[in-house]
Formats: sequence, C-alpha cells, structure tokens
Amino acid sequence: MTETIGVLFMAYGGPESLEDLPGYLSDIRHGRTTSKEVLEEITHNYASIGGKSPLLGITQEQAEKATALLNQNGVKYKAYLGMRHWAPWIEETVRDMLDDGIKKAVAVVLAPHYSSLSVAKYHQKVKAGLEMFHGQIDFEFIESYHDHPKYIQAMVNRVKMGLAQFAEGEDVHVVLSAHSLPERIIKMGDPYQDQLFESARLIAEGAGLQEGQWSWSYQSAGRSPEPWLGPQLEDHVTALHEKGVRNVVSVVIGFVSDHVEILYDIDIKAQEVAKARGMTLVRPPSLNTDSLYMETLAELIGEKARGLLE
Repeated sequence: MTETIGVLFMAYGGPESLEDLPGYLSDIRHGRTTSKEVLEEITHNYASIGGKSPLLGITQEQAEKATALLNQNGVKYKAYLGMRHWAPWIEETVRDMLDDGIKKAVAVVLAPHYSSLSVAKYHQKVKAGLEMFHGQIDFEFIESYHDHPKYIQAMVNRVKMGLAQFAEGEDVHVVLSAHSLPERIIKMGDPYQDQLFESARLIAEGAGLQEGQWSWSYQSAGRSPEPWLGPQLEDHVTALHEKGVRNVVSVVIGFVSDHVEILYDIDIKAQEVAKARGMTLVRPPSLNTDSLYMETLAELIGEKARGLLE
C-alpha cells in the first residue's frame, strides 16, 4: 500500500468575523490587552474590507490546487491547513494528522521569505503540536523560496500587469514591498531583509526595470514602541511625489494571498495617500492561486517528499 505524505500548508490566520477580532488580537499579542483605540482602528480596517479576512478561503484553495498537482506524480499526498493565530490552529491540525495515521509530512509556510520572527514560529508550533499530542511524524520543513524561478516569474508577471495599465511611454515607478519587522532582526543576523532584497533584484531584472524606475518599501508595521524596518509605503509614496513621480505600480512580493495588509493597507490607505497628491497608484492582483505559484509550491513539496521516501 502506498504511504500517504501529509502536506501541512500554514498561514498567519485571520478573523472570520468582526466578533472574532478581540480573541484574534489577543493571540497575536500573547494575551496582552488591546487598547480600545487600536481595537476600534482594526475593526474599522476589517469592516472596510467586508468584515472578515479572506485568508482562510484562499489558503484552502491554494492547498487544494497545489496538492492536485502533486497527486499527478504517483505519490499520494493529503493536504492539511494550519493557522498560526486562528483556527484551524497548527497544533490541532497536527493532532488531526496523527489521528489520520500520517507518518511522514512536508510543512510549508505560505510566505516566501524566512525570518526567525515569522517562519520559525510556525515550525515551533508544529513541534509543539507533536509534543502536546504525544505523537511522531517525520516532518520536512521548507524554510524559504524567495528565489525560486517560478515564484520570481509570477512576480515579474505582476509587475508587467501593473505597467500595462498605463499608456506606452508614460513614466511609471514600480514599488516592491513586504511586511515590515522590527529593526532588531538586522542585529540578529536574520536573513529576512537580505532575502527580500534578493527577490526584489531578481524581479526587477526579470521585468526589465531600469535603475531609478523601481524602489523598495515596507508596509504594515506593528504597533510597538521599538523601531520597525522602513520606509513605510505611505511615507514612500509621499517621498516619490516630492521627487516628481505621478504614476506608481505597487507590487507586494512578501505576501502571496489577499488579506488586510493588502486589501486595506494598500488598496485603501496607500491609495488615499496617492489620490490626495494627484497620483495614480495601481496594484496588480495578489498571487493567490496563480498557476506559477502553485507549481512553485508543488515543486518544493515534491522535492522535500522525495527525501522522506528515500
């Protein structure tokens, strides 16, 4: 009988309703109280994008499509979903995998760039799930895929989609961005920023962008007193305006799915900054179930699975 390889697809998680927000924020903040002002602000943000995060549904679709590609190659794979900060919780999904008799599995975070402050936390939750439910699964972890050729090409295609929305010959500036993290990761020797810059360089080269035609920005910094990586997107858009830039394509390379950091922080907040200055800001669609991204995941998972089956 062919052994089934479990594939644990992991993402950040998001509230399914506005009523979920206090519990969701409490988990992110490790139980610390969220001030009334911050709760009202975040409630407003989610209300502006429909009152819930679309992340779980998109992650489900990504898992199904990537696993369908994997199951074309003679090895049987079964997909599982685990969220870091909301249901289905990673630890409980590990329990489900144990209940299903999974002995070997590949775990992938739906984020291309590794950081000890992000991806490593997911891996810790997988190990916590095994300890919590006293089980054993041989896991292979995919650390990062920031330079995978198909992920890079998928992002190059997004840049070209954005540029195509302007008339030929028009001056357009491309801003690539990713979620900010505290600046202390630099002192920690964390690879996050280096991987982001490597992705950005490869994408700019692939899209044929000239020096000065594109730049880098961070977005969605957290609400903590320590300094975060910058410049923040809204500030960067303002700085570009002061340099005479009037047309911007905003491409998010650190997120692979729509959620509030894109649908609110860029489509509403950054868009308002641009419009107030008479600028045109275009954001091509997120990768979500883009075929090249699905192939990226399938290739990475298949490669790790081969190591388990040898």
